[in-house]
Amino acid sequence: MNMPATKMDIDTATPAGAAAPVVAMTPKRPPRSETYARMARETAVRVIPPLVVLALLMLVWELVCRRAGSTLPPPSKVFKDTHELIFDPFFDHGGIDKGLFWHLSASLQRVAFGYSLSAIAGIALGVLVGQSVWAMRGLDPLFQVLRTIPPLAWLPLSLAAFRDGQPSAIFVIFITSIWPIIINTAVGIRNIPQDYRNVAAVVQLNPLEFFAKIMIPAAAPYIFTGLRIGIGLSWLAIVAAEMLIGGVGIGFFIWDAWNSSHISEIILALFYVGIVGFVLDRLIAGLGKIVTRGTAQN
Repeated sequence: MNMPATKMDIDTATPAGAAAPVVAMTPKRPPRSETYARMARETAVRVIPPLVVLALLMLVWELVCRRAGSTLPPPSKVFKDTHELIFDPFFDHGGIDKGLFWHLSASLQRVAFGYSLSAIAGIALGVLVGQSVWAMRGLDPLFQVLRTIPPLAWLPLSLAAFRDGQPSAIFVIFITSIWPIIINTAVGIRNIPQDYRNVAAVVQLNPLEFFAKIMIPAAAPYIFTGLRIGIGLSWLAIVAAEMLIGGVGIGFFIWDAWNSSHISEIILALFYVGIVGFVLDRLIAGLGKIVTRGTAQN
């Protein structure tokens, strides 16, 4: 007759001094269907509300602009007038007769060049102003005056200096987007906790090590806030500047459509401008989240 094992039997079966066997418990994973359902719910929460609002706005726009005497076309007429531009953005008939892809590409190239220059110079000057009291006293008043000048006010001066539309547009982007980068970087440097500086002094970090290991990581959330503001200003500035300098670019496309009384093309171009601006902002925000490990503002 089999008898249930007692505590004494178990103690006798286990050698003295030997550790009791440990059974590894593998956490139970939720079924894939539940994971997919959760992802679908999260996506729906983010996507459905803006789609509903957009649909309502389109409906109101359609009803208002369908009335007799309306000066703006309804969405249905915009689509009818611009469907060739929508479905064939890559055509190139020479000169400025190009699809919207080429206009947007030319504008983005100018923005990429001018914004990169402003990011490099802005972070460097922001570190200088934030770290040095004398630099702050000498440069901050100048920055505060220059940053209030409207972007297009710089265009005649840049055209006189460079005598070419391409570098003039890049300079307008640079001079427009650099100020928020400088200011936010300087604020981030000044807000580095004193404990960090004390630790750097204790371990005797040299200036280069302090810059790389303490200064930039601590100020990164502020820096990326300035970079996000700067990319938005860059995109605003290039569209306005291209209206005046001409050539291939989304700004000139809008101005040319206005001169040709193609209001539907203007509306389509503005839609693309908004989408590209949103994507640029999300790219900088995503990069900031990766670099700062989620501490940058979304």
